[in-house]
Amino acid sequence: MKTRNTLLFIFLFSICSFAQDKTISGVITGSEDDIPIPGVNVIVKGTSRGVSTDFDGNYSINVASGQSLEFSYLGFKTKSVSIQNQTTLNVALEPDVAALEEVVVIGYGSQKKADLTGAITTIKSEDITRTPSGAAMQSLQGKVAGLQVVSSGAPGAAPTIRVRGLGSYTGDGASAPLYVVDGTFYDDINFLNNEDIETISILKDASASAIYGVRAANGVVLIQTKSGKKNQKPQITYSGYQGVQVAQNIVKLSNAEQFSTLARESGSAAEASFIDNAMQRYGRSRVNPNIPNVNTDWYDLILRHALIQNHSLGITGGAESVTYSLGVSQFEQEGILKMKNEYERFNIRSKIDVDLSDRLQVGVSALLSNATRYRAEDGAFNSAYFAVPIMPVLDLSKTDAYPRPYANATDLGYRGPQNPFPLMENTENRDKTRNILMNFNLQYQVIPDKLTFKTVYSHNFETLEVRDVRLPYFFGDGNAYRENAELVKKNETFSEQTWDNTITYNDDFGKHNLTVLAGTSFRDRSLEQLEAKGVNFPNGPGIGDESYYLDLAKDIDVDGVGDNGVRQYFFSYFGRVAYNFDDRYLLYGTFRADGTSKYQEKWGYFPTIGAGWVVSSEPFMKDNGVLDFFKIRASWGELGNANVNASTGGITSTEVTSVFGDVRYPGLVTNSDFEALKWEVTAETNVGITTRLFNNHLSIESDYFVRETRDAIIPVSRLLVPGETRQNLGVIKNSGFEIVVDWNKRVSEDFSYRIGANFSTLKNEILDLAGQENLTSGGDTAQRSVVGGAINSFFGLEVAGVYQTPEEIQADPAAQAAISNGLTVLPGDFKFVDHNGDTQIDAQDRVDLGSYLPSYNFGFNLGLNYKAFDFSLSVIGQGGNVIANQKRFAIRQTSDPNIDRDFAINRWHGPGTSNDYPSARGIRNPWSNQFLNSFFVEKGDYVRLQNVTLGYTLPELKGKFNPDIRFYVTAERPLTFFDYNGFTPEVSDGRDTQTYPIPGVYTLGVNIKI
Repeated sequence: MKTRNTLLFIFLFSICSFAQDKTISGVITGSEDDIPIPGVNVIVKGTSRGVSTDFDGNYSINVASGQSLEFSYLGFKTKSVSIQNQTTLNVALEPDVAALEEVVVIGYGSQKKADLTGAITTIKSEDITRTPSGAAMQSLQGKVAGLQVVSSGAPGAAPTIRVRGLGSYTGDGASAPLYVVDGTFYDDINFLNNEDIETISILKDASASAIYGVRAANGVVLIQTKSGKKNQKPQITYSGYQGVQVAQNIVKLSNAEQFSTLARESGSAAEASFIDNAMQRYGRSRVNPNIPNVNTDWYDLILRHALIQNHSLGITGGAESVTYSLGVSQFEQEGILKMKNEYERFNIRSKIDVDLSDRLQVGVSALLSNATRYRAEDGAFNSAYFAVPIMPVLDLSKTDAYPRPYANATDLGYRGPQNPFPLMENTENRDKTRNILMNFNLQYQVIPDKLTFKTVYSHNFETLEVRDVRLPYFFGDGNAYRENAELVKKNETFSEQTWDNTITYNDDFGKHNLTVLAGTSFRDRSLEQLEAKGVNFPNGPGIGDESYYLDLAKDIDVDGVGDNGVRQYFFSYFGRVAYNFDDRYLLYGTFRADGTSKYQEKWGYFPTIGAGWVVSSEPFMKDNGVLDFFKIRASWGELGNANVNASTGGITSTEVTSVFGDVRYPGLVTNSDFEALKWEVTAETNVGITTRLFNNHLSIESDYFVRETRDAIIPVSRLLVPGETRQNLGVIKNSGFEIVVDWNKRVSEDFSYRIGANFSTLKNEILDLAGQENLTSGGDTAQRSVVGGAINSFFGLEVAGVYQTPEEIQADPAAQAAISNGLTVLPGDFKFVDHNGDTQIDAQDRVDLGSYLPSYNFGFNLGLNYKAFDFSLSVIGQGGNVIANQKRFAIRQTSDPNIDRDFAINRWHGPGTSNDYPSARGIRNPWSNQFLNSFFVEKGDYVRLQNVTLGYTLPELKGKFNPDIRFYVTAERPLTFFDYNGFTPEVSDGRDTQTYPIPGVYTLGVNIKI
């Protein structure tokens, strides 16, 4: 009875309390300009009840007398007001300069941006989600000074990422940045959905990156996923878009008339006869009876418009002691190549943080990603480039061909089939990737608000199932058939476990602020691979992937079976000290001891130090009327690079017999090609400024850096024994200048705008090759590394023009010397620069033709908000790099293939017609193409309209259900301006054999927040 009365009392008290609630409404504005502020959080203090102000700064909330309302918004001071008898409450929030200096995530912690001494750039969610892509890093292209993002148009393919250049000779794998997602290390982040990301921070210099050690020598990409907030009611969001991808800047190939003209101008009787053969087989054109009645545009036939879509659903929220974030997403992208070429990914994620007590917090996050990718046929674009236009896709007279009567150029006399469709239609390359990502963290405040211990365990488990199916076909002899059905299967299992433990001390005393961190990190990486190849499994009409299993194959190719794996361990000790005196003088230092089983040098020791001076906090800078914030900063540090492949090779012994004095003596000869490697060490100096002016409307950030890789691993010829081994003997330097300028202004209640730009330079230079003259690679399209030049610069002859007349050839000693050596030199051939002046054009005249690394990059962005409309635009570009047009250069090897229309139009075909392009005969003349030359190495400069987005937010609905709904349209990469004769000037290694076209993407999307 007593219990029942108590419950009744509580119930009646609750009703009375509820009855005393009243509705408070008002407008929230800025105290300096009286402009309404949308999105202000209005919370009933001590509860989880809250609302946000609308676009016009209005709010309405139920609250009881005696309670307090708390108003908070980024960039303004939080304000609390006690509720008495009022029903209307208008609040003016004061700007908070300290809050404007936002907190940014750094390694194993966070720091106010005003206190940073290193180079860190942070990109927020709204800028990331504007890019319709399955690769999150694609959204950063042109947004971060010093970051090069080389796009890939293939579905599911990740862009190439370089932070401040290329520091390892062994390539981009060794120069890739480290990805850290919510404290967990990854080699890439293809599994992430853009909508799940809150921020991406690029840690560019050694001081900022050093705390992560081992894999951070090439910069760190630090990612925070979305989390809930305490005392936040559940918030449901849906984001989705659907669109179409369209191939851009399609290379125009010679049409039938142009190709026939080139063939007859080539001087080859065989080529002219092939045109006649085509006319006999396919008939004559009614428009021009001198060409065949076929005019195939191969690129047009292999390309298509392709769909792309993404759907994400999330829920975030929190109570007094817990926050949560849950989400699912589905991304689908077709490829623009007309075959089984697509990518699909489904993600489920969760993140929960719980305060078990005032001192103990725990957190768990998990992500399950299931992706399926159908890769494009490797040679499709290359084959289409060379395919002759006087042949159709299908030739119905080929009755013995299967599964379709594919046309074959060898039937016309050419040496290759030149038809991409048999490979495309009878090949299916599938990758299935599953990622399971788990993270558990526990944090205990040993001394409240001063000394904190944190332990984090994370596990990244990934499986990859590769299934390559190659079905048989026949449409002629030679290489125009695949006799057997082939099935290749490969399974990979990757596991990486990380256990980090840190203890952090933070204290303020007087004008001093001190943060000290110490920790350990253990990593265990393992990879296992199993591969097998089966031949002649069931196939044919009506038989599908139910037969794609090795146990159904008649034979197993023993040479195609492989089973291998690797396991590596890393252990590190690290520490950090950050000191701030009076918000004026900053000192920052780290030290890391990294141990690994990967190299013979087990331990590396790497220090960094940074300092900053906040000049604007000095008394003489007070009330200057212009500078709101001005900081000078500098840093230096060393990092070890563990991305280079581990040591290989071994010691071999051979028994030998020698004779001395008619007596045989057995012996043993020992050889070693073992690579005793140690750490590559990157030392970087960075000097920069950070400033804000004119009431924080204008911000400028600028850096100059010098990044030097010592003990760089390079190939070195072995003494006395043929071959070479990798040794730590090189020195590579990257240096450059970066500047970022942003202007933000709210003009009125209805209108605001922002303008931003960034510009960066890069100089890549080899400083030491251990006495070697050069390092050369690349075969016909030679690339060479020499002291004083960039890594793998292109190397060849310099074209001085085109010979116009026989008299010009007779007057050139170099041409006469070539003729005396048995070469033919005619008008229409290239004229080369004789650099060493010996009247011979040979290998000694080759020079540096340029680097594939851009010497500068830039970006520009504009944003406008007018009432319910929002508009954004971004432009990006690069310059100073070159591309080897390997497709065009390959023409010299045969008289068979087609060539691009640009050459057909601009070729030399008589005196005065061109001094830049050779003749149809000259491009294939051994004199003109004995070496790579500057005609085939083209500028890679470009300017691109990267993104245009127009959005509209619907007016508020009346009633309790009042979601925020925004519709938008986006054009991604609609226009690119460049002179390079290819699909795109974005070629990661500068060698364009068949770069997958990068499409323009046009989408319609919606964002809903409830």
